[in-house]
Amino acid sequence: MHIVVDARESGTSTGRYVDKLIEHLHALQPEHNFSLLVRPHRQAYLQKIAPNFAVVPCNVKEFTFAEQGALKQQIEGLHPDLVHFPMVQQPVFYKGSVVTTMQDLTTVRFRNPAKNIVVFWLKQQVYKWLNKRVARKSAVLITPTEYVKQDVAAYCHVPLEKISVTLEAADVIPDAAEPTEGLAGKQFILYTGRPTPHKNLGRLIDAFVLLQKTHPNLYLVLVGKHDANYARHEAQVRYDGVRNVVFTGFVSDGQLRWLYENCASYVFPSLSEGFGLPGLEAMAHGAPVASSNATCLPEVNGDAAHYFDPLNTEDIAAKIADVLDDETLRSNLIKKGTERVKQFSWQRMAKQTLEVYERALEDQ
Repeated sequence: MHIVVDARESGTSTGRYVDKLIEHLHALQPEHNFSLLVRPHRQAYLQKIAPNFAVVPCNVKEFTFAEQGALKQQIEGLHPDLVHFPMVQQPVFYKGSVVTTMQDLTTVRFRNPAKNIVVFWLKQQVYKWLNKRVARKSAVLITPTEYVKQDVAAYCHVPLEKISVTLEAADVIPDAAEPTEGLAGKQFILYTGRPTPHKNLGRLIDAFVLLQKTHPNLYLVLVGKHDANYARHEAQVRYDGVRNVVFTGFVSDGQLRWLYENCASYVFPSLSEGFGLPGLEAMAHGAPVASSNATCLPEVNGDAAHYFDPLNTEDIAAKIADVLDDETLRSNLIKKGTERVKQFSWQRMAKQTLEVYERALEDQ
């Protein structure tokens, strides 16, 4: 059979799933023929990790009208027996057999204050319809956690039997650790990722202010590409006069490894996640994790995190302080985190995904 995988997200933070899926699918040496739709600048990378798969350049951007026209025509021209879209955005009127990965419903529920409020609201309404349409027309849905499976089934009104869970995984960064300027020798707590509202950075910063009363030399390090939402947080920090908050902007893999390995605690304050990969990544590098107890995070982190209520600033501060001050707790979290990471496997995820493909092909 001929299977097409939409790999346009390859190379982005959200495209980690796509890249790992393709790498480990290729390693399984499947009997099917695979074609990968990829942005031209990622062709060489995908040809390197999956030399036996056909790599097809595709310049169509996500969430555009071209996705509904040009992408649909390109896919139809490949004559696939099955298409896997690792994201909800796709040609909604494509009539062939489709498997869709639905990572979460966060965009359905949270707005982005950096965007025009009216335009974003209109796009959000379309996105809500798109989720329901895609969920119903896909032969099989994939979610990264049981939490998202239940959430998608309820929101999109599809049977649970239609949804397969394929847990993702975390890796140790292979690059050599590279110290981040100005942080060597300092005690700091760490957050990595986007600064959009569901990430809850406002409450994390407020909790950090409380922590400074008992930990005056502590630093809060926020890692992520500088954008309008990070600029809003930086402006608020300056306005409030909060000390010791470091906005790093983009960091290299080597710098990120050093930050994970040297932080006093990795803090995950999120209100909504589909999987929550950074928490597992931090564990893989020996960091003790203090985490929100929201959505899928307890499912993924198990007993290897110290949990707090993400809506309660005092509780966030108290639980981070526990990790900083209680050496027994800290040691246990590091040990449990190291074991927890071993329970997740990209290879198993790829094998389960291939089984989903087989199921979808059999149902044709």
